[in-house]
Amino acid sequence: MAKARLAYVNLFARDIAAQSAFYSRLFGFAEIEAHRSPIYRCLDANGAELGFNAPEAYGLLALDARRPQGEGPVPLGAYFTIEVDSADAVDRIAAECRQLGGAVLKEPYLTYYNARQAVLADPEGNVFRVNHRVGHRTAYDDLPPESRPV
Repeated sequence: MAKARLAYVNLFARDIAAQSAFYSRLFGFAEIEAHRSPIYRCLDANGAELGFNAPEAYGLLALDARRPQGEGPVPLGAYFTIEVDSADAVDRIAAECRQLGGAVLKEPYLTYYNARQAVLADPEGNVFRVNHRVGHRTAYDDLPPESRPV
């Protein structure tokens, strides 16, 4: 079997310039200007590319039937996680997310699997997490039964 890797994460965005600027400011990701088009922006996310497709891309990708209706947040079908270099960075990024027009859906906390994490939303309502592993990952089966999430 060929070796595979996750290369791109793309979000549909009502405003590709504003959305790419939000993530660039929040994480320091630089735009890959060579990939820019009238319906696409892309950021270098240190080994993967974080892309933003304008609504016109639904038709280009044969996804018109999946286009959200209305102005509310898009239905949640997936989310992604950005790993940062410290637990303090999780707290700082959560606070910055608010300042940049996003939302904190779950304040920074220690997960059962030993990470400092916050659940955030960008200005268009797309959900993502920011995470820092604070120690060895705790295996689910190693947790006391009363500590296991259902």
